[in-house]
Amino acid sequence: MAADVLIEADGERFTTVTRGVPAPGDAQHLPGLTLPGLANAHSHAFHRALRGRAQEGRGTFWTWRERMYRIADRLDPDAYRALATAVYAEMALAGISCVGEFHYLHHRPGGDPYGEPNEMGEALVQAAADAGVRVTLLDTCYLAGGIGEPLKGPQLRFGDGTAGNWARRVDSLYEHTGKGRLHARVGAAVHSVRAVPREQIGAVAAWAREHRAPLHVHLSEQPAENEACRDAYGLTPTRLLAEAGALGALTTAVHATHLDPEDIALLGATMTGVCMCPTTERDLADGIGPARDLSTAGSPLCLGSDQHAVIDLFEEARAVELDERLRTRRRGHWTSGELLAAATSNGHSALGWPEAGRLEPGAYADLVTVDLASPAPPGPEGATPPRPPCSPPPPPTSATSSSPAARSSTTAATCSSTTSPPSSTTPSGPSPKTPPDPPPTPRTSRI
Repeated sequence: MAADVLIEADGERFTTVTRGVPAPGDAQHLPGLTLPGLANAHSHAFHRALRGRAQEGRGTFWTWRERMYRIADRLDPDAYRALATAVYAEMALAGISCVGEFHYLHHRPGGDPYGEPNEMGEALVQAAADAGVRVTLLDTCYLAGGIGEPLKGPQLRFGDGTAGNWARRVDSLYEHTGKGRLHARVGAAVHSVRAVPREQIGAVAAWAREHRAPLHVHLSEQPAENEACRDAYGLTPTRLLAEAGALGALTTAVHATHLDPEDIALLGATMTGVCMCPTTERDLADGIGPARDLSTAGSPLCLGSDQHAVIDLFEEARAVELDERLRTRRRGHWTSGELLAAATSNGHSALGWPEAGRLEPGAYADLVTVDLASPAPPGPEGATPPRPPCSPPPPPTSATSSSPAARSSTTAATCSSTTSPPSSTTPSGPSPKTPPDPPPTPRTSRI
């Protein structure tokens, strides 16, 4: 990191990034720690409606899931767009410029398709445009209610019957999204080995390879998933995905919490990415995944807020380190640079936007600036002391973040960066009613 950096942009792309130069007279000064826009690699937008409701009392992942299904059964395209707009706007305010939406809420309650079969997916694409963020719609194949079990109840609206039917529907979505909608791309997802039968997984993986699209999958989130997979197929979920050709550099395994050493080695050897969602994993009592072991084995790490109990990628990054300390009873597993890459360049790449998440010529001109005058982050040596909590904030004269829908025509900016590791306060969010009213589209944000 460096101070006195001149960043110039033309439209949506950086053209030059120059260190140690005087600021031109028309430059916009960005005070604080300026970073590339963050990437939230795993989102279920409708889970946001559970914030403040699913944390009461006792329970497990499985009891939480029943509550989630009740929310899923209530949404129509208009309500879904309003809810998702609020969620994505909260992300923009937290410095997130791209989100991976793991989307399986496809059809009407009961399973009948809408007149436009991708109407629910279209609602999410429009919500991202409304909120000013990019989106990779990870259209999810969800065919079974468990290994050997049919879909039932609210799950019926998730299913397409077969992977072939899923692919035909997604082909239409892919073609339509590619026509001038520069903020959106389409990827694929296997919900889990519980929800996609063994013989159908390969077709989803083949679609992703054919389109050079990201492929995401929930992997070993619960011990019960591992046990059911071994009982049915004699394989762990990781080895079942490998058999189906579903691992590799285009694939991201989400959670990867309960793995054995062979699973870890296989994911690393195939360069399969891993998305950790620590605030969700701790909220649902899922467990602590072997993030450091996976990274050492060769799996790139990215981050997601998943159910959005918290939308704060700095907290996700911090939790990766702190959880590893709890797991190993040792400190100091990750550098700040590794955690920053997980929140930026690794996440964008996992979502099919490799040209984002870096401050370099040719990259997308997304910036987020952390206000180091906040009392929350520890100041680096020589930094301006934090303001007292009751003192008034400075006048809002400097931009602090830029989202894809909110870039101005400014072609130069200077930023004074420090070597301080990322840190932030938790941003406030929309009201947890269902669905919340969407806030105005954010233009700049301070975190």
